[in-house]
Amino acid sequence: MERPDDPEDRARHVAERLAELRARVARAAAAAGRPASAVRVLLASKTMDAATVRAALAADAAARAAGSGTAPVLLGENRVQELVAKAPLLTDLSPTWHVIGPLQSNKVNAALRWAHAVESVADDALAQRLSDRVRERAVPLDVWVQVNVSGEASKHGARPEDARALAVRVAALPGLRLAGFMTVGANSPDPAVVRAGYALLRAVRDDVVASGAPGTGDAQGLSMGMSRDLEEAVAEGATVVRVGTAVFGDRPPATATGSAPAR
Repeated sequence: MERPDDPEDRARHVAERLAELRARVARAAAAAGRPASAVRVLLASKTMDAATVRAALAADAAARAAGSGTAPVLLGENRVQELVAKAPLLTDLSPTWHVIGPLQSNKVNAALRWAHAVESVADDALAQRLSDRVRERAVPLDVWVQVNVSGEASKHGARPEDARALAVRVAALPGLRLAGFMTVGANSPDPAVVRAGYALLRAVRDDVVASGAPGTGDAQGLSMGMSRDLEEAVAEGATVVRVGTAVFGDRPPATATGSAPAR
């Protein structure tokens, strides 16, 4: 899917693709016997310039003003350097930012200037560092435990057999609110394989919530599913789908600073 070069054409393209994405989510939810409102859309803005992200936020606001009944989109960044480059340019729109990529300990302070949630907590060290930085805040930081449900070496996340205990420990840390669990689906052309991974994440979530451990009661979130496989994720209970190319089109190459070149 090519991205138009003209800014006006690009904005129209993004608005159309976002509407198509919303309809796709609604169809998937209906097929699963769920309301469309149960699934939040997170726009993964990796390598997208601020103008393109602004166009998506404007299109979303216009649709909601027209009575779409949908919740505002979330924004997700994989790289902290992109988050800190784009976020200051979009403050007038007050977007909600999630960190959705691995977060190095030396980037925590920079990320927390803008991030409302961190979806990539996969070990105690990161959870503790986040807690140390936010424990004095009036409002807890939402964190999600990332789980590698496929076992693929290229994927970030805790092993499913370790994730339950990790989540309980994370939930007990001051300043953090365990909001749920996140995963990247299996790299497989077989929808059944992908869906099985999402079912596993749901089982991890259910076990943790049922444990009754302190701080786990709010951990209902399941951030799973992307442009290629959101239907499988929604069928297994996704509450957040992370979508990039389905709305923005093909990603331009990143620059040395991690931001896309302006077009």
